[in-house]
Amino acid sequence: MIILISGASHTGKTLLAQNLLEKYGYPYLSLDHLKMGLIRSGQTSLTPYDDDALTPYLWKIVREIIKTAIENKQNLIIEGCYLPFDIKNDFDENYLKEIKHVCLIMTENYIRKNFFDIQKYANIIESRSDSTLIIEDLISENAKNLDMCRKCGCEHILIDDDYNIIKEFIL
Repeated sequence: MIILISGASHTGKTLLAQNLLEKYGYPYLSLDHLKMGLIRSGQTSLTPYDDDALTPYLWKIVREIIKTAIENKQNLIIEGCYLPFDIKNDFDENYLKEIKHVCLIMTENYIRKNFFDIQKYANIIESRSDSTLIIEDLISENAKNLDMCRKCGCEHILIDDDYNIIKEFIL
């Protein structure tokens, strides 16, 4: 089983991946780690701020990692904001039956009611250097992701009241 976890920044992708690792023992790959490895090693001229270009760049690599893991009957969790919404277009049915893709989306209501907690827990799994989280940007990015999920038929979990996404995630 390949589990793909996407979503906007600060939605808990890494936390969910860590919880699934602990629950099922599936290893996970952080796309942020892959991105920084490629950037720091000089394998790309892209920078950490080239978000629009990073998704197609990383997806070419990640797509083939997914195929290889499926062909070898290996479980893997891949998490990050650099997953395209229309992944179904890149795999045939034999691959797709082994892939679960979910996008985590916080509602505007949740963000407004819990913004200070979102900031407080931003470093719960990994250290972040982006201390300038702006509420309107977070709302906008999550709304855009919800729209893209609906357009592409991507499964998503709406985080509106309670932030216990592990109980909503079913394999």
